Amino acid sequence: MAESLTAVFGPLGSQSLSDFADWAVDKPLRILLIVIGALIVTRISKRAIAGAVRTAGDDALRRRLQAAADLAPAMLQSDDTAERSAQRIAAISSVLQSGVAFVIYVIATFLILAEVGVNLAPLLAGAGVAGLAIGFGAQSLVKDVVSGVFILLEDQYGFGDIVDLGEATGVVEDVSLRTTRLRSVDGVVWYVPNGEILRVGNMSQHWSRSLLDIEVAYDTDLSQAKRVISEIARKYAEEEPDILEPPEVWGVEALAASSVVLRLVVKTRPSEQWRISRELRERLKVGFDAAGIEIPFPQQTVWARSPEQGAAVADPG
Repeated sequence: MAESLTAVFGPLGSQSLSDFADWAVDKPLRILLIVIGALIVTRISKRAIAGAVRTAGDDALRRRLQAAADLAPAMLQSDDTAERSAQRIAAISSVLQSGVAFVIYVIATFLILAEVGVNLAPLLAGAGVAGLAIGFGAQSLVKDVVSGVFILLEDQYGFGDIVDLGEATGVVEDVSLRTTRLRSVDGVVWYVPNGEILRVGNMSQHWSRSLLDIEVAYDTDLSQAKRVISEIARKYAEEEPDILEPPEVWGVEALAASSVVLRLVVKTRPSEQWRISRELRERLKVGFDAAGIEIPFPQQTVWARSPEQGAAVADPG
């Protein structure tokens, strides 16, 4: 194209006009092609990322549903797992698409600047220095965002889960790329940076367990006590749909200072273990009273010596 334009304008004796024509036609065309190419590559990459993330998410969802089927078949009656998976896929896809688009546009910008004759060496050097400065200043932010991506990708927890994050425990109200928002049982809202989370204890994933340690007196017939506990728990399980499996009395858990501790375990739907535990304790108290089983309390005997009598007197307390 440059040679043809020179051939046209050359005979007129205006080399500068020829050069200007070359620049005016050739450069804008190249810039336009760069812009169009960047838009096309961005759209293709977004579709590819969306498809890849969706495929990975579907595989993860199938594994999660299979795990739920193995651990707690009743959980498959809810579509919460699929909804959370869709939300997680959308968030991860959006982050990856934005990152790739940013990189493509930066490269396209540098190519356009090179086309208009801008020396890129100082710009690249300045960008490198600025990048280092921003990197050092935003280390915690980058750490939070990367941790947030992995939290979403691995589905460590989601909205409505009850989690222990070390410094804070409560119900998850929101999970963003930078922070996790929890509300504790006393109503306090905690904002935890994702990069500061070293461990996660999820108390409401797939299924939960109600764990009750029940104390009885040492002179109690343990066979009778276990029979009463088992019968009360079994009747309650027949009435309560959130109990997933028949309750189990595991037996003597400990020999305490003033009691024998029997352990009862009940498998429940996620986050229902505390409500079920409270109801079971109430029913066990009523059942123990009816069966004449004593729930012990700490007792001690104090020996006081009377100065006048010079003898020890027992004062049971």
